[in-house]
Amino acid sequence: MQTDSSRMPLIDALKAISCLLIVGHHLALYGPMPNFAYPLIPNLIEWLREYGRLAVPIFFVISGFLSARKLAPYGISLVTDPIHIIKQRYVRLVIPYLAALTLAIGCAALARAWMIHDSIPNTPNFLQLITHIFLLQDLLNQEALSAGIWFVAIDFQLFVLAVTVLWFSSRIESRYPDLKLINPILITVLTAISLFIFNRDHYWDETAFYFFGSYGLGILVYWVSSRQNYFFGLMLLSLLVIGALLVDFRSRIAVTGTVTLILGLVRPCSVLESWLIPNFLIYLGRISYSIFLIHFPLCLIINAAFFRFLPHQPSINLFGMILAVCASIAGGHLLFKWIENRPITNKICLWSPLGYMISGLLGILTSRLG
Repeated sequence: MQTDSSRMPLIDALKAISCLLIVGHHLALYGPMPNFAYPLIPNLIEWLREYGRLAVPIFFVISGFLSARKLAPYGISLVTDPIHIIKQRYVRLVIPYLAALTLAIGCAALARAWMIHDSIPNTPNFLQLITHIFLLQDLLNQEALSAGIWFVAIDFQLFVLAVTVLWFSSRIESRYPDLKLINPILITVLTAISLFIFNRDHYWDETAFYFFGSYGLGILVYWVSSRQNYFFGLMLLSLLVIGALLVDFRSRIAVTGTVTLILGLVRPCSVLESWLIPNFLIYLGRISYSIFLIHFPLCLIINAAFFRFLPHQPSINLFGMILAVCASIAGGHLLFKWIENRPITNKICLWSPLGYMISGLLGILTSRLG
């Protein structure tokens, strides 16, 4: 068991389980293997296809919770240089993200040689390559180079929005010292607007406003659970979620509310830090971002290899699905060890986007010559 006080084992466990659900969701949704294996596990595949995506709001609640811990642990903003903080976050997200996209471009090219399937991304164009670097692909209506990477762009947008609000509120409080609770008020208002308005309209689902309900509840529950009268604050947050569900029931908001309540109940009891969680689950949570980034290209290439070289039997393809999960975890471990967990240096900041652009341009050139 791991007892590192700088981490929260229960949070790591939630991230690990959520990450595996996302891998399972994409594995059940994309590629020929799940269709061939379907007769053996029809209920599991149907469940993963329908409900596996509900792990995403869990990540957003946790992300908001951890952002509050870092940026405003007592409800008072520590943000004095928002540009520097945002830059740090961008680099931390994008360096392993570009490494994974480099692999995704290569895997997609190989998969296209082995099979024809809707799940294979097309050869990228130059605009796609550029927009992915700046996490703007969805806002500019460019096809994603890998499944699920919209999450990275949204997570960055949410962080930028939270940092901006916290910095703005700190400026107000410094100018008007008599004004109190500006941070909680602004975050609560944004959270409520997201839950009752933006999250009900899919027009906004490529922006942070659509998801800020989950992220904001993560921030608010961190602040609420720090107070002695935390139970009253949890009741207010619960009423906010219940009200949003009564207006328009959404399963993703129900999951958001459940995770928010769990975090709010266990944190005052120090369960987040002290609950004994198996080491492998803690480690999976720690490398969950790397697993998330790299799982689709690995699952895609295994799908293509099994389709091209092996019989299309249910048992063989079920084994292929299990192999894809194991490969995703192993690939995530290597990406975390070699890229994500290494100190960010100028060399890494140069070679990661350069390697990505070279692989993309080679893919474009090869496609045109072919």
